[in-house]
Amino acid sequence: MRFHQAVAFLETEQLVGLARGCDDMGYAGMYLCDHIFYPQQLDSKYPYSPHEDGSPIWSPETHWPDLWCLVSAMAMVTEKLHFTSGIYIAPARDVFTAAKLVGTAAYLSDNRVHLGVGVGWCEEEFDATGQDFHNRGKRLDEMIPALRELWKGGWVEYHGKHYDFGPLQMNPTPTAPIPIYGGGHSEPALRRAARLCDGWMAAGAYAPDDARNYLAKMKKYREEAGRADAPFRIYMTLAAMPEVDLFREFEDEGVTDMVCAPWMLAGGHDSPLHAKIAAAEDFAASIIAKM
Repeated sequence: MRFHQAVAFLETEQLVGLARGCDDMGYAGMYLCDHIFYPQQLDSKYPYSPHEDGSPIWSPETHWPDLWCLVSAMAMVTEKLHFTSGIYIAPARDVFTAAKLVGTAAYLSDNRVHLGVGVGWCEEEFDATGQDFHNRGKRLDEMIPALRELWKGGWVEYHGKHYDFGPLQMNPTPTAPIPIYGGGHSEPALRRAARLCDGWMAAGAYAPDDARNYLAKMKKYREEAGRADAPFRIYMTLAAMPEVDLFREFEDEGVTDMVCAPWMLAGGHDSPLHAKIAAAEDFAASIIAKM
């Protein structure tokens, strides 16, 4: 099992230092989230909100640095860590912008980029970027193979209902395939991951029993897609205290990658960088080394 540090909501100025400090601790990588902006007039409901009004759990002032700028900066000060978007709201962008940003970050990081994609929930972001919110799932189904074409190098083309382009070249291109993982736990999201992607990313932190339920669904959808035996990564976040035995249990159930947040045990996102690094080191010694 691989462990990735979730760094959403942390101070932007600490992120590169945290990656540098954790490069030799045994972590597989950093897990980064995505939003473009916070609208003053927000009518969309955050699907994982604990609030009755469906409001997000973060404030309008919360930093959301661009994923691929951040990945490139982290990659320049590390050698081992990989960088996973969990998730990148790809259909809120046009396919060429997404391909260019992700492909360049993969090239600069020596193929240490993993792309987790999802349909998003904030209609205001789609309206502002000129992308259709209501067909975002169908567009993502086409965007996944279209991105793979754009990253092949040389003259490429793609002809579908929502994306139709080429022949064209987009350089630089990654020197190895970028893994694409489908995020979310709705029925369409689970089917998309099982059918089109190299893995699945759970949505939010699950209680262990809920996690097992979604793992069973994913197993069924992979079987239906004829991909039960294909290589497939599963990213999971558990709403439980970290324990080696618990992680081993989920490893046996097919979870390949665990998302964790050791900095929460250091006093939360407001703690100083040295405290976050110390907490990461403690987690690595008490959990990762024993796994």
